[in-house]
Amino acid sequence: MSSKWRRFEVLLPIKRNDGTSVPEEWLAEAVFEIVDHFGAATYETQNVEGHWRHAGVLYRDDLVKLVVDVPESARNRKWMTQFKGRWKLRLGQLELWMVSYQIELE
Repeated sequence: MSSKWRRFEVLLPIKRNDGTSVPEEWLAEAVFEIVDHFGAATYETQNVEGHWRHAGVLYRDDLVKLVVDVPESARNRKWMTQFKGRWKLRLGQLELWMVSYQIELE
């Protein structure tokens, strides 16, 4: 097992910016895309609420969190960046929040 790991957390909207619901099947597809590529993922269904402004408009987001722990590599970071781009476009978002940080597995 690699000694250096990275955790990615992606906030996925359960409603689009226009207020319409994101189909649950789409969220499941996002989770299974990660599972198919990396072998595992965690999906936190507890709603996270976000508030932000863009071009003078105040947005309120209802979100869920997708988490995946992967060996640290440029290849894995690139794949996750591409994942973010695909889902940002598919979900019609101005931005899709994704953070990553190094972790240690015990």
